[in-house]
Amino acid sequence: MKYLQENIKYPQMAHIYYSVIIPVFQSEDLLSRLFEKIKNTFEKAQKSFEIIFIDDGSKDDSWKVLSHLKSNNPDLVTAIRLNKNYGQHSAIMCGFNFVRGDFIITMDDDLQHPPEEILKLIHAGEESQADMVYGVYRKKQHSVVRNIGSYSVRKYSGFFHKNSSKGSSFRLIKRSIIDKILDHNLHFIYIDEVLQWYTDKITLVEVEHHKRKGSKSGYSVRKLFRMASDLVFFYTTMPLKMMVYGGFIVSFFTFLLGLHFIIKKIFQDIPLGYTSMIVTILFSTSLIIFSLGVIGGYISRIYQIQKKKPPYHIDKVL
Repeated sequence: MKYLQENIKYPQMAHIYYSVIIPVFQSEDLLSRLFEKIKNTFEKAQKSFEIIFIDDGSKDDSWKVLSHLKSNNPDLVTAIRLNKNYGQHSAIMCGFNFVRGDFIITMDDDLQHPPEEILKLIHAGEESQADMVYGVYRKKQHSVVRNIGSYSVRKYSGFFHKNSSKGSSFRLIKRSIIDKILDHNLHFIYIDEVLQWYTDKITLVEVEHHKRKGSKSGYSVRKLFRMASDLVFFYTTMPLKMMVYGGFIVSFFTFLLGLHFIIKKIFQDIPLGYTSMIVTILFSTSLIIFSLGVIGGYISRIYQIQKKKPPYHIDKVL
């Protein structure tokens, strides 16, 4: 979903090598500190950069803080406000439309990704010449529930890409890859899956992961479960394959069971039992209901796509 950038007047400045995209949600107390740490990191490394903040429907004063950062650092900061909360991946996709750097770095707003670790991503990218570099953690500092949820979501994606289950939201991406995905306009966006449609030149580098500062994570158990469900239905055909293989297996064993009772009836004149009939009926009915549920899941997603509901809507850009 491309945003018309010709209406945005950027100040004249030197060539930008790195664009940092940060989705923001309820982080008013952390944004100034986060900005200063990123700024100090790039200044010490003597590398040009910009930071793109996307306020993803925050209810606190995050937008006021971002407006202040923009007014004090017009050459370094772009602030975007979405009209409601669309989720981290949609916010990042929005930020991709505003990048000017040769390389894009995505990171969280809660200082769990130490800005100093950005240099590890940069050095790994320079050494490997990979299209993407994931920062992987020695030890995650999330809650147990969040770790389980994140692990489950990444494992779904990991069935199809060897690196995605080991990745994170702390990444470095070449601009050429970003340019390829800007027309992607699916209602549900999972950044890692979309990016890995276009490249398998991916490397991993170990980084620090700190405990979350400030408010609690915006990812509840319900949101993580919904993301896992959408990931399966929007980006895989795994449930349909389960229907095919499951139907074949059930049909095979049901056939053997039926053949067993027919043989007993012919040679032993044993009446067909009530229990065996009920078990057979319930078993086959449960498979039918499960299959209908899977088909309904895909139909509902197809309906969402046909409505052409945008993944995000921009309220204001500074």
